[in-house]
Amino acid sequence: MKKIAVILSGSGVFDGTEIHEAVLALLAIEQQGASWHCFAPNIDQHHVINHINGEVSHEIRNVLVESARIARGNISDVTLLNINDYDALLVPGGFGVAKNLSDFALHGSACQINEDVKQACQSFAQANKPAAYLCIAPTLIPQIYGPGAKATIGNDPDTAAAFNTMGGEHVLCPVDDFVLDQKRRLLTTPAYMLATNISEAATGINKLVQELIKLA
Repeated sequence: MKKIAVILSGSGVFDGTEIHEAVLALLAIEQQGASWHCFAPNIDQHHVINHINGEVSHEIRNVLVESARIARGNISDVTLLNINDYDALLVPGGFGVAKNLSDFALHGSACQINEDVKQACQSFAQANKPAAYLCIAPTLIPQIYGPGAKATIGNDPDTAAAFNTMGGEHVLCPVDDFVLDQKRRLLTTPAYMLATNISEAATGINKLVQELIKLA
């Protein structure tokens, strides 16, 4: 059975992992006959957002602890991710990617990635093992794969411009499809960068995961 490592960034679209994307991806992985294990950095979130009114809540939450809600406790610190134990990597989106796994939401193309997350992701790139990034998660790719990496965040012009500024090569992509950088064995799909409902998000995610498992 092929094993997929999944890196989460909290729980909730505005300050963590986009939950629909994560659950759809985990379901698709199982439906393709593979297994998954989740990881997250053991750090405090950038901030906590009230998902009803969008306001900042003045409390402190831990990314690993919050991510465990999605994984039903089946999760480990990202520092324990051993490349030899997994055939592929998947990173769902959500603002947690741009606030917790990196500071892209604050600094755009001048962003930095959490060192533990960066090391884990780079280990898959260096081993030439396939990896998939959903929604806003492809903003991590230029710093992981270097100049020329092809990926999509859908069609948002500002995010695409930042991706290109960082050295990536952005490709426009509809919600029901994915982009494959064959040289790097790298897959991306817009998911909720374009999706207006969970069914639309599922169309591209399912296709991407099917190809990811095939490449693994």
